[in-house]
Amino acid sequence: MKCVVCKIGNTRPGRTSVTIEREGTTLVFKAVPAEVCDNCGEAYVAEEVTRQILASAEHAAHSGVQVGVQEFAGVAT
Repeated sequence: MKCVVCKIGNTRPGRTSVTIEREGTTLVFKAVPAEVCDNCGEAYVAEEVTRQILASAEHAAHSGVQVGVQEFAGVAT
């Protein structure tokens, strides 16, 4: 797809990092599958992957985690 940010590049399958801050918790998910622009690097994460990340963030916040870094373990798109 054409990148909506730079309007020049096209996206390709790749990986990105996603940082979530919620209820005093900061989580970084590494190696998240995404469509990444070959020009500006903007990453687009699929809806199902986003759901999984948000569910993990919610669980971590309720578990008392303050800061966490983890490899994304969900299903690749």
